[in-house]
Amino acid sequence: MSAVFSHGRLRLYLLKLLNEGPRHGYDLIRLLENRFHGLYAPSAGTIYPRLQRMEADGLVSHTASGGRKVYDITDAGRAELVQRAAELERLETDINASLADLSTLADEVEQGVHGSVRDLKRELKEAGKQARTAPAWGWGYPPRPGAAGTTRPAPAPGDAAAELEEKAAQLLAEVRRLARAGRASQETMRATLVVLDGAIDQVRRLLR
Repeated sequence: MSAVFSHGRLRLYLLKLLNEGPRHGYDLIRLLENRFHGLYAPSAGTIYPRLQRMEADGLVSHTASGGRKVYDITDAGRAELVQRAAELERLETDINASLADLSTLADEVEQGVHGSVRDLKRELKEAGKQARTAPAWGWGYPPRPGAAGTTRPAPAPGDAAAELEEKAAQLLAEVRRLARAGRASQETMRATLVVLDGAIDQVRRLLR
C-alpha cells in the first residue's frame, strides 16, 4: 500500500482514525490492518515516528495510560482534516480500488492453488490404484532418471508419502525463487500468504 499512502497520505489517514477517538499506536496498526482485510499492516517503525512528527507539528497530543501513550487529535489536526477533505475522499477511493485489485489477484492465485490441489487429489487417487494393482517390484512406475544418467529405483509400494514430500519441496523451492527475485510488491506477497494459508488448510483436511 506504499503507493496509496505516498505524499503524506498516511498521516492524513491517521488523523482520520484519531478523529474517531483516542487510540494507542497499536490500535492504529490493527485498524489499518482490518481496513485492508489483513493484506497490509504498517510496522511500528512506520506508525510511531509519524505520530511523533504529527505531535511535533501540533496535530495530535498524547497522554500516558498504563505505561502506554494514547494519542488524540488536536484542534489543529481537525482543521487539517477539514482543509484536506477532498484529498481524504480521493484516498478512500484509491484504497477501495487497491483492495479490489488485491482481491482479484488473490482470486487468481487461489484458483491456481485449487487447481494444484485437484491435481494432488488425482495423483493420490492414482497412486492408491497403482499401489493396489502393481507388482511388488515396481508399483507401476517406470524407472526415474537419476544423477549422471543413472536411474533411481521406482518407489516401493506405499511410497506416496515420498511423492508428496517431493511435490512440497518443489513448491517451497518455487516460492523461495519468486520471493527472492524481489519483483513482487509487499501487497502481492501478503495476498499470496493468504492464499497459501488456505491451501495448507485444504491439505490438512485431505490428509487427516
